Amino acid sequence: MIENHQLKRFVFIASFIQMVLAQPPKKTMYAQSIKSIVFKNQDSEIQFPIVKLGAPFELHFDDLNGDERNYYYRVKYFNHDWTPSNLFQNEYLKGFDNLRIENYQTSFNTLQPFTHYQLNLPNEQTSFLISGNYHLEIFNEADEMVFSRKFVIYEDGATVNAGVFRPRDLKYYQTHQSIQFSISPPRGEYFRDPQNQLHVTILQNEQWNTSLNHLKPQYNIGGRLEYRYDAESRFEGGNEYLFFSNRNIQVTSANVSMVELNRLYESYLTTNFLRRGYPYSFTQDLNGDFVIQTLQGSENGDIEADYSWVHFSLSAPALLKDQEIYIYGKFNNYELDDENKMYYNPSLEIYEGVMLLKQGTYNYKFVAKTPQSELLNAICGSHALTENRYLILVYYRFFGNQYDSLIGVGETSSFEIID
Repeated sequence: MIENHQLKRFVFIASFIQMVLAQPPKKTMYAQSIKSIVFKNQDSEIQFPIVKLGAPFELHFDDLNGDERNYYYRVKYFNHDWTPSNLFQNEYLKGFDNLRIENYQTSFNTLQPFTHYQLNLPNEQTSFLISGNYHLEIFNEADEMVFSRKFVIYEDGATVNAGVFRPRDLKYYQTHQSIQFSISPPRGEYFRDPQNQLHVTILQNEQWNTSLNHLKPQYNIGGRLEYRYDAESRFEGGNEYLFFSNRNIQVTSANVSMVELNRLYESYLTTNFLRRGYPYSFTQDLNGDFVIQTLQGSENGDIEADYSWVHFSLSAPALLKDQEIYIYGKFNNYELDDENKMYYNPSLEIYEGVMLLKQGTYNYKFVAKTPQSELLNAICGSHALTENRYLILVYYRFFGNQYDSLIGVGETSSFEIID
């Protein structure tokens, strides 16, 4: 009896420790010197690692200290809704984590010195056993987390067909987009208890902060699950992103109106205007993404792309005086913090902001924040015709499992929105 009691106590303590260790950080902590975080599949420029089990992906980042410091990586596993999983590490990971990132190079022929780090996964020390939601965390030598990123691994299973529709509610007909889709199991199989065991997440332009969850299948037609929602699967269409390119850092270029050389180059962007209330106009964009590129040297952007102070400006006078304004895009992980906050210049009646960015092509927009909420489209406006990319992630908890497998991924675009 005593041995059984001790065993149960040990299992409880071990499970509790595992749950605590699996907790995601309350807030992503950026080290001031860490810049240009790129996290993507090896065969895609889209910076959102959604990879098939066993396929390669990679993380890149720069440390502007430039002194070859040591950084370490850890991997955590989560349920479909990003709550901590009860799995032990050896149930989702083969090998080890908490290992030093050994692939790094120093910058070459740049005014701003930096060390460029690259982590390839899976590798000889770390590989993944199951599909689902993962969290990659980077720590420094003092065991302080400097940043983290989400990624998902999928396996072949369900087939997802999806389309983008105008909302049926006329109030949102010109400004929003609704996603309808169906999920089919592999031939000869069926979903067991899909109302409780199957979960869906919809992402617009790979943004977790605006994702939709908790949708349940409305119809089961011969095993095919139908989701024909309108309001429940509705997104703001937003507007096409603004962009600039300073691949040639020494001269003016697309939306870069002036360049100065001080200690570093200073790139002054063309002043943007409040777009809310104006008719929609199509512009090819990267849906918020960015690409590191340089036309100098051998065009190896990892170590030869330099940094410049990029000056943003927004002409939006007293209309926004009670709101905080931020520069927003995938280059800062869609976060609103002091680094990308803008400040009002009353003499010019514009908002101004400056960010230290690596050479490349960037998408961005301006967003507003009040004490109550983030107003992501208050400045740029929202249109049903805006081109957006949508991902539908299908999670399923197989009978007897304690984790949510990612068994299907659907993709659609609003480029050909359906009335």
